[in-house]
Amino acid sequence: MDLAPQLATVSHLSSHVGEIVTLRGWLYNKRSSGKLHFLEVRDGTGICQCVVFKGSVSPEDFAIAGHLGQETSLEVTGTVKPHGKLAGAYELDVAHLVVVAAPVREYPITPKEHGTDFLMDNRHLWLRSRRQHAVLRVRHSIIKAIRDFFDGRDFTLVDAPILTPNACEGTSTLFQTDYHGEPAYLTQSGQLYVEAAAAAFGKVYCFGPTFRAEKSKTRRHLAEFWMVEPEVAFLDLDGDMRLAEDLLASIVERVLTTRAEELKVCERDTSFLEKVQAPFPRITYTDAIELLRQNGHPEAKMGDDFGADEETVLSSKFDRPVIVHRYPMDLKAFYFKHDAEDPTKALNMDVLAPEGYGEIIGGGQREDSLENLESAILHHNLPRGAFEWYLDVRRYGSFPHAGFGLGVERTVAWMCGLGHVRETIPFPRMLNRLTP
Repeated sequence: MDLAPQLATVSHLSSHVGEIVTLRGWLYNKRSSGKLHFLEVRDGTGICQCVVFKGSVSPEDFAIAGHLGQETSLEVTGTVKPHGKLAGAYELDVAHLVVVAAPVREYPITPKEHGTDFLMDNRHLWLRSRRQHAVLRVRHSIIKAIRDFFDGRDFTLVDAPILTPNACEGTSTLFQTDYHGEPAYLTQSGQLYVEAAAAAFGKVYCFGPTFRAEKSKTRRHLAEFWMVEPEVAFLDLDGDMRLAEDLLASIVERVLTTRAEELKVCERDTSFLEKVQAPFPRITYTDAIELLRQNGHPEAKMGDDFGADEETVLSSKFDRPVIVHRYPMDLKAFYFKHDAEDPTKALNMDVLAPEGYGEIIGGGQREDSLENLESAILHHNLPRGAFEWYLDVRRYGSFPHAGFGLGVERTVAWMCGLGHVRETIPFPRMLNRLTP
């Protein structure tokens, strides 16, 4: 009794050379030449050229292969052999194929050029393309590298809630919803919760979606994005900056090592990424203002916040990410600690990615004085009652602590060299987009 061919995936064809296997996937592309049909079949792990020779299959199978529509789901059985032209690649010499399901109409996304709005309307299908596939595989590796980094340093994952009673980054960017008759908000950050958790576990991080109702329509902004936020007890600003640069260097090394092919698909010049090694250059906010004045922004002055243009100018002066620290307190959230040497400055830091990608990490040392934090809540006109639990962290064994947030989507955009963050997440939510 003949055994059925074993199932295989494109990514593991190298271990099946000379064997008869079956691939299950979708038709990505097709071309024909007389007695040959060349079927590009993707299965989620890669794309394989499947060669259908008229003399090697039944007349029925050859006829079917010649009329397959793009994105037909199918099973292809044949012998694995090295690709004739691509070193390290393998193809299938087809003996039999089965159509699982044919498209009901012509596939909307064709090899021709399509507009961005059209592609975003068909995001659920656009994900199947080679470039989008590569971007999201890089995203996967970045997320795994982040988790491995913190897990390998004895951090404890603490899941922060999505629904919160209070603001973390400012009430103007909150999405409000009803929570059994009470107002609640989609989280802007898990930071306040991991501060409390740091008092229990010492080193913690949360990793999840965050929401900002910003009226921003730029290449850097999403209404829903993912962020990892570590928080460490007894850590100061200097230690926080070291943790941030070590994390970024680790992420870049992982992606360069494991996703070289995907970066090629993205046409990413990796020479820029190869320079990303710790330590990173560090400049104060005051130094940054002077640097801007010297490089085309003579109007820059103390008290100004930095937008995309300013961040691009600053980061262009360095060959790797640069850390800007000690911004004016007036520009920062209520929870930052004042610099003891200059109380008008916050013990904060932003990490700016090179090549115009801007801030990818923001954080710093938290205010650990109960009295100072109470004053800050009052100064920012925040509802005291919603923060009583947060103040308890200072009432019962207060301690110096620091942390930061890294935005996954901006990091993916930088790593892949993308022009817009909309391609960095499977289904982006932007100012004017809630579908698909």
